[in-house]
Amino acid sequence: MNYDNYFQNALIASRQPALAPALINQVLQDVAAEAIAQTNHLLAENRKDLDRMDPTDPKYDRLKLTAARIGAIAGDIVNVANLESPLGKQLSETNMPNGLSIKKIRVPLGVVGVIYEARPNVTFDVFALCFKTGNISILKGGSDADFSNRAIISIIHKVLLKHRLNVNIATLLPADREATAALLNAVGYIDVLIPRGSQSLINFVRDNSKVPVIETGAGIVHTYFDESGDLEKGAEIIANAKTRRVSVCNALDCLIIHANRLNDLPQLTHILREKQVELFADETAYAALKRYYPDNLLHKATPEHFGTEFLSMKMAVKTVDSFEQALEHIAVNGSKHSEAIISEDASRIASFLNDVDAAAVYANVSTAFTDGAQFGLGAEIGISTQKLHARGPMGLDELTSYKWIVKGDGQTRNS
Repeated sequence: MNYDNYFQNALIASRQPALAPALINQVLQDVAAEAIAQTNHLLAENRKDLDRMDPTDPKYDRLKLTAARIGAIAGDIVNVANLESPLGKQLSETNMPNGLSIKKIRVPLGVVGVIYEARPNVTFDVFALCFKTGNISILKGGSDADFSNRAIISIIHKVLLKHRLNVNIATLLPADREATAALLNAVGYIDVLIPRGSQSLINFVRDNSKVPVIETGAGIVHTYFDESGDLEKGAEIIANAKTRRVSVCNALDCLIIHANRLNDLPQLTHILREKQVELFADETAYAALKRYYPDNLLHKATPEHFGTEFLSMKMAVKTVDSFEQALEHIAVNGSKHSEAIISEDASRIASFLNDVDAAAVYANVSTAFTDGAQFGLGAEIGISTQKLHARGPMGLDELTSYKWIVKGDGQTRNS
């Protein structure tokens, strides 16, 4: 199949005059309303996808839509509509001695390609954020969510047509490998490519794309329970980070505990026990839990359990003898996504927040908050774990670049 027509149409759409902010916001409001109105249709199409996937697959929960989830997605779209647009925002202004006025302002990235797996909510999120920021979106979903994605893009196109807008503002490519290859090689059409999914997908896109890539990395997430950690607070935070929704990238993968608090480990994990979380514990943590944690849920850890993104009701437990060992374990095994400390020591907290290299660092808070909506961004296009251009939840600002506006009155340069 020739994909150039998809890309050419998107490029043409990107060159059309900017839409009025009021129109953009109304379209987003209408997409949210239409998603609610078509909840039954979305659930029926989503069921077709779910019926093709093993319910034990970690991607199953990400793929699944419910009425509540559709309502939350619609709410995020409304939140995006209500946010101030970054477009045209002045970042700096300098008046030079020669009379030149130089301003730096935010502008769209252009045509944004997104490759993603079993996450139909991404179709809504990407459209909303790109549309709000004047970007054109080209989406390449996985075959495992194709029925859901087709139903969602039909809602978006219906609303765009209602407002007499170009449907190429949002394009969903076929769910085949040829489309992925075409997108990776769409030089001159795609300004930036963003992969969302497994580490293998992200690696493949980064290693094979000729188009600039913003990585949204896997979430290998740690929480360190310090010597001074509050036991009651810690148990709630750890349970929430692990069990709120196990298939998302901000879910907890490894509890690190200071050796001086091993006697508290059974109490620290009692909510995990109630929720049937499987633990893979090192020798000392295993011994501390042996009499208190169910035998069928407690296992001795092997090296591969550390540095694993479980995406399920499984978690590793690591014992350290010092704060410095905790930092070292995170540095070696983390993915620079989200890391947390539970401590009542202000100095220790300050050191953790300053020294840990991650997109989001937390003190006495669940890592479940690494989310665009929770950060006040309305929604997110992904969680970037790299340091160039964007880091952490990517909202409206992160979907813009900037340009320089230079005004003068006949000045010429002589040297």
